[in-house]
Amino acid sequence: MDEGVDPQQMCQGLLDKIGRSEQLRSVAHPELLILFEDWLEELEEEAIAAVRRIGSKNPMDLATELGLSSSGTTFLVAKLNREDKI
Repeated sequence: MDEGVDPQQMCQGLLDKIGRSEQLRSVAHPELLILFEDWLEELEEEAIAAVRRIGSKNPMDLATELGLSSSGTTFLVAKLNREDKI
């Protein structure tokens, strides 16, 4: 492993994230999850249309076009690339 990488700390961080996911899942309403999925699907469609319109997958270009944050757009572009949608 690289210098400075603490495997125990990495594992603890992963366990903390899993715990938070479980907490969110326990309080999330199925109706809210459906609304979120619908919203994300609409956002994906807007992003795909924007990529076609401006001819760029650059997250910064799309962030400006869609009015989203650069980090949110980076996530969205990565997701769409991974799913071969753009």
